[in-house]
Amino acid sequence: MAEVWPATQGSIEDVVGRMESPPLREAVRHTQWCRVTGVRQILGWLQQFPGDSWQQRWNASPAAASGVEWGRMAAEWIAATSSGVTATIVGSGLVGLVLADVLRPSLSWQMARRARHMQDRFALVRDPEGFARLQTLAGPGRWASLTGRRAVNDLTKIMVAKGGTLADITVGDALEYRAALQEHHTQSAGHTLFYAWLRRLGSLPDDAPATLRNLSRATGQVGIEQLVDRYDLTCRPVRDLLVDYLTERRPGLDYATLDNLSRFLALHFWADLEAHHPGIDSLHLPPQVAAQWKQRAQTKTVRRRRSDGTYDEVTSPRLDGSTLLIAVRALYLDLAQWAGEEPTRWGPWVAPCPIREADLNVKKQGQRVKARMDQRTRQRLPALPTVVRAAKELLDNAQARLQAVQTAPAGGRFEVLGETFTRARKPGSTWVYDAGGRRRDLVQRERRAFWGWATVEFLQHTGARIEEMLEASHHSLIQYRLPTTGEVVPLLQIAPSKTDQERVLLVSPELADVLSTIITRIRDLRTGAVPQVAAYDYNERVWNPPMPLLFQYDRSGEISAINGEFLRKCLNDVLDATGLTDADGCPLDFDPHDFRRIFITDAIRSGLPPHIAQVIAGHSDINTTMGYNAIYPADAIEAHRAFIARRRSLRPSEEYRTPTNEEWDAFLSHFEKRKLSLGTCARAFGTACIHEHACVRCSLLRAEPSQRGRLLEIRDNLLDRIAEAQREGWHGEVDGLEISLAGAEQKLTQLDAALKPSVVHLGLPAFGQIAGQSNTL
Repeated sequence: MAEVWPATQGSIEDVVGRMESPPLREAVRHTQWCRVTGVRQILGWLQQFPGDSWQQRWNASPAAASGVEWGRMAAEWIAATSSGVTATIVGSGLVGLVLADVLRPSLSWQMARRARHMQDRFALVRDPEGFARLQTLAGPGRWASLTGRRAVNDLTKIMVAKGGTLADITVGDALEYRAALQEHHTQSAGHTLFYAWLRRLGSLPDDAPATLRNLSRATGQVGIEQLVDRYDLTCRPVRDLLVDYLTERRPGLDYATLDNLSRFLALHFWADLEAHHPGIDSLHLPPQVAAQWKQRAQTKTVRRRRSDGTYDEVTSPRLDGSTLLIAVRALYLDLAQWAGEEPTRWGPWVAPCPIREADLNVKKQGQRVKARMDQRTRQRLPALPTVVRAAKELLDNAQARLQAVQTAPAGGRFEVLGETFTRARKPGSTWVYDAGGRRRDLVQRERRAFWGWATVEFLQHTGARIEEMLEASHHSLIQYRLPTTGEVVPLLQIAPSKTDQERVLLVSPELADVLSTIITRIRDLRTGAVPQVAAYDYNERVWNPPMPLLFQYDRSGEISAINGEFLRKCLNDVLDATGLTDADGCPLDFDPHDFRRIFITDAIRSGLPPHIAQVIAGHSDINTTMGYNAIYPADAIEAHRAFIARRRSLRPSEEYRTPTNEEWDAFLSHFEKRKLSLGTCARAFGTACIHEHACVRCSLLRAEPSQRGRLLEIRDNLLDRIAEAQREGWHGEVDGLEISLAGAEQKLTQLDAALKPSVVHLGLPAFGQIAGQSNTL
């Protein structure tokens, strides 16, 4: 921090002379007297401390150590060198010295002490033109709001600590102020508007961060060495190899892919090997080491918190296990190929690839994923109308509550939609208290309800990816004139995203209504234009250029782009309002990508050719489009039904006649007679018992697991009777008893085999679960 500048090097009389001249001179005589007297007292006290300037003496004094102590101890400190000292006079004198730029209290000093009556005076004295221009840019409403006053206060504190005007504030000053704010208040929410105003003034460079919000998450791209070093690899040669390898592949990869590849190779491959095999330093892996790593690569261990607060480690299959194997196999094969071109550079690292081609056979995994996604789509497709209706009702109710609170007096009670609320006493506040005393922000509720409705409507009518929706702008709406009829039709241009393929969608009347509602909401009321806002790409870790994005909102006076995390919260609010549950009774969840699958499924079901659906969806391969299609095989179902009808027409008609009452009673009585004490008889209808009701001997007896105890008693009794017959010499009796004993033991073996689990359940839906569900397509 600077300690010497012209204003802080003058004498006491020079400083007092400046206080007597405009613009520092106060209009009220008493205020001016207090100001000048306080200046003399403070400067007289500072003379006893070492330094060549008043700022150096201030830093050497106890006053600079704490703003809190200044308010309590200043009068006592200064009383040793001055007479008639009062806290009011000393406080007025300090304000004068700050206004005159003689003293610059640090940011931490200002955080600990509030400077009253200085904010408005500071703007007029230090930079009247800059603040006047800033007020014009902000508008009267925002300037007079709470967030506006807070932003002016933030700028004032920076100028007090750094000197100069608004145009002299740098990005570093803003970051330093943000760090000081977080240190003293643990959070900086609501203190970023000042930075947005500085950008609008044009005093910051073009490459400055677009906003201070979420600055810790908007880290930007880092170098390849930093990507690898975040995993602290022990073997330095292998670490250098991975850096060299990723550098070689960098030109053909986007940053998100490079980030994932570095994670696969550095963390999941080599760091895992070092953790389980300390001292490893070669890519030539022994067969046992390679086999163990491949086994670990297929699973992951996560910590889950229990209800009692403890944690449990759970091992589950890794969904990206095949991708990890492919990345490692590509490393070995690339090194082998590049060694032929540059043997000195890559040759020493060539080793047999531990991953065989057979290890990459993911056909079954793909089929399971396809079945799981199809079931998910079929379950959510019938629920889509309910979600759409709930989103609209939630928005209507939120807007009704907000309109009611805006017309209610401050502190007054009002009733809306059958609920009673009390408005906060602060004028202009939209906070309310419900009947239970809970506080609600109805503006925030209405905002989340609106963007939840907009998300549902946009996704269901376009089938776009969420990143494509967030990048849609006012410029995406274009007009196209049909060459045949000359009719002008609206189109929505989808910017390239995942596959870098640009495409256009026909805007339906429903989608046009949604887009017009969004544009009406986000327009600047003064200019009528859609504000331009810079959005951060969390995949590429770069700031996109400012664009009139459709998904933006006024966040405490700062126009901000909406991110996916906020939209998911809005979507969850809609789902909570529906009350829908899945087959297990859990609340039904919707991912933004579910709307894309539903859109494609519904389009193909309605007769849209798959290759046209491929173009609309922006897929490079039609197999991807068909993978999203979750329609039941209608052709196979209809062919099977036709086969059954044709077979029935060829068979004798008496086989399909209506049974008589006697026949039906005989049919029912047969099944009643199949109920036995040990289980159920499986003999066919119309057949007699072939074992004369010696059920233990019969192979058609299906014993119940609950009767296993009785079977054990029967077996033990048969053993005792056989022993008795052998002892008495009843050999004919022994033969019959042994047959019954063999039947009883066979039934026990069948029960034990049925009770013993023979398969491992992976959580995939069974056929009975799928067939038991009905879908209306």
